[in-house]
Amino acid sequence: MKERSAKFGIGDIVRHKIFPFRGVVFDVDPEFSNTDEWWESIPAEIRPVKDQPFYHLLAENDETEYVAYVSEQNLEQDESGKPLRNPHIQAIFVEEQSGHFKPRANFAH
Repeated sequence: MKERSAKFGIGDIVRHKIFPFRGVVFDVDPEFSNTDEWWESIPAEIRPVKDQPFYHLLAENDETEYVAYVSEQNLEQDESGKPLRNPHIQAIFVEEQSGHFKPRANFAH
């Protein structure tokens, strides 16, 4: 089995490189772990490879909040410093002074 290292961790604030949304990482899969139907619904010209970490995000854009599943190749650290408004963040995380989010004790693995 190939050893993998995730670029982002639980509580990191990231943004999508192509689409206008950002969010907080709440789980990481070492490689693709969603349905083939979901993967095939992505246009072939922008479809990510499966052999990389994928991140579960409490995401938001200008209109709404939602959960997103995103490949590592499509994410980068969000340095905007803007507050996040996804209501589920406060249920799962505590915001530290550094701006990073730490899982609440009752949600830690």
